[in-house]
Amino acid sequence: MTAATPRKPLTIAVQPNARGFGWAAFEGPFAIHEWDLVIFNRDKNAKCLERIEALFARLLPDTLCLEAFGPEVPRRTERVRRLCKGIVALAMDRGIDVAIYTRDQVRSCFADLGARTRVEIAHAVARHHAALGEIVPKRRQAWDSEDHRLAVFSAAALVLTHYQLGARTLFDALG
Repeated sequence: MTAATPRKPLTIAVQPNARGFGWAAFEGPFAIHEWDLVIFNRDKNAKCLERIEALFARLLPDTLCLEAFGPEVPRRTERVRRLCKGIVALAMDRGIDVAIYTRDQVRSCFADLGARTRVEIAHAVARHHAALGEIVPKRRQAWDSEDHRLAVFSAAALVLTHYQLGARTLFDALG
């Protein structure tokens, strides 16, 4: 009889955007497990929540990381705020710890690497996780819209911020 290999704790981050969401799951700061970009055209919140629920069921993460989404974050649309609240509810229903980080916290974690913008942070993440290197977006021109693939890198940056700053649960953020 062989003993089952213990499962490594899995941390997942979800980064909603106007088109759907990007996500990244890590087994540790140096071990990316999986990632993907999910895009929907209609019923975005309902379809995103269905896909995220399936992700939680398949991956069984221990921790979920999200970027702050409260009313003090003006660049978040009301639809994305509702989606984030739904994601938190799904995680809590499954007993998944929730950690919320501000964009400034993410920036400060990457400042030593000279990365301040989302694209610079994406390039820093890709340098340390070669598997993401093939989808890293190029620097955009002022007239270009933001590349939707940045959601995957923003999610990865959230997980790496979580590992650097330590677990700050939803209850700590609200308390």
